[in-house]
Amino acid sequence: MPIVCNELLGRELIKIYQDTDAFNFSIDSMLLASFASVGAKTSKICDLCSGNSPIPLYLTLRTKAKIIGVEVQSHSYDLAMMSIKENNLESQIEMVNANLIDIHKKIGQHTFDLVTCNPPFFKVGDNHINPNDYKAIARHEILATLEDIVKEASLLLNSKGRFAMVHRPDRLVEILNLFLKYNISPKRLQFVYPKIDKECNHILIEGIKDGNKDGLRVLAPLYVYNENNKWTDQILKIYNYEERK
Repeated sequence: MPIVCNELLGRELIKIYQDTDAFNFSIDSMLLASFASVGAKTSKICDLCSGNSPIPLYLTLRTKAKIIGVEVQSHSYDLAMMSIKENNLESQIEMVNANLIDIHKKIGQHTFDLVTCNPPFFKVGDNHINPNDYKAIARHEILATLEDIVKEASLLLNSKGRFAMVHRPDRLVEILNLFLKYNISPKRLQFVYPKIDKECNHILIEGIKDGNKDGLRVLAPLYVYNENNKWTDQILKIYNYEERK
């Protein structure tokens, strides 16, 4: 398999190993890593469906918190471990090679301040399943459903901890219902558009465990490309993030 080492943010800030034949990280992961609320009191983070660890790697620019990534596919896990070592982040990022279902029994129930997830977007049967197993598992809910993910996030979070996720707008109603079912109150929602004249194709959503049911904020829209098909200043700001705290 052709493994390459790329720059996570298009510069030498962080290196990430990828397999060009497998499912590589996309802009979704960068948007989520930038969107998730990280504060001075954030000390422990879990990233579900970590893949080759783009979200944990980006989050190290924003926090010194301990980060645990959970990835079911051994090949993606191996790539993540290579990237963590390449960036000398072994003391901050820990990877677990396991299915996320019941992962709280292994890494700690009600102990995390933040859980993030860039999950498979499609239900089995919704779209053509890629014959490449790596891509199929990354894109379709073959090994874990959306409900499995929200339930596990709730079990991992401490009271008032936050769960942040990127997903597709056509599943927003389902996401809101699942958040409420598992005592995660939706608090921040942002619609992502490929261009200003196009329909929304992604959402970023964050909720608080055991939070008040009201108080949802809908943030200003996020546009990826401008009229010249170049990244907008909003996206460049995310990709040019430099500060290590």
